[in-house]
Amino acid sequence: MLIEEMTMDEFAAGLQLTRTVLIPFGATEQHGSHLPLNTDTLEAYEVGRKLAQRRNIFIAPAIPYGVCRSTANHPGTITLTTATLRALAVDLVTSLYRQGLRNFILITGHAGGTHTSTLIDAGEELLQRFEDIRVAVLTEYMLAAREGRGIIETQDDSHAGEIETSRILHSHPHLVKGVGAREYPTFPVGILVRDKRAYWPGGVWGDPTKATAEKGAQLEEAVVAALDRLVAELERGESDSA
Repeated sequence: MLIEEMTMDEFAAGLQLTRTVLIPFGATEQHGSHLPLNTDTLEAYEVGRKLAQRRNIFIAPAIPYGVCRSTANHPGTITLTTATLRALAVDLVTSLYRQGLRNFILITGHAGGTHTSTLIDAGEELLQRFEDIRVAVLTEYMLAAREGRGIIETQDDSHAGEIETSRILHSHPHLVKGVGAREYPTFPVGILVRDKRAYWPGGVWGDPTKATAEKGAQLEEAVVAALDRLVAELERGESDSA
């Protein structure tokens, strides 16, 4: 059930089927010279959309912005502060709670450490605020990397590499512009730098040349299946505590 496409009557009827909602968080962030700026948003929303074809679940509209520190100097990246992202996550869940939702999955296509930690902080705050909710926070990349161990060839593949390029080749091939080149950032360990692009000029972390649409389809299926299991576990916890 895609919330943005529903009428208010359809939403009310949906509450009779489920009290679970998935909120996709993405980013508007550089993904090399070959992938679109909304790659993270596309990935998070696409798996939510596919999950809704398997089970009764609300899918909230995707959030197209996140906290992007290591890519902030690259062309096209638009970043939020941690305070803004945390407040946004808290406000969204609070509003959905008032609408009757009780199980919340905050899935982020953007896997930045600060970004993800901010969502976890928001989730912890919400657990303290509402005694009858359950919250899961996870990165879409984490699921893809874990579930796709037998699919991905590139060691330490991450941003705009084999995994993400395969995903977009499968789901939105018309948005892939060329191939991209193998690259890994060279940030100094423990030292903060102002000009991050100097240490990561191409914006790729991994090897996009090994990407294929077939791998993308397999990865997407694996992620959706993992999400399906997570939702089942979350909802079992709800019934156990009732």
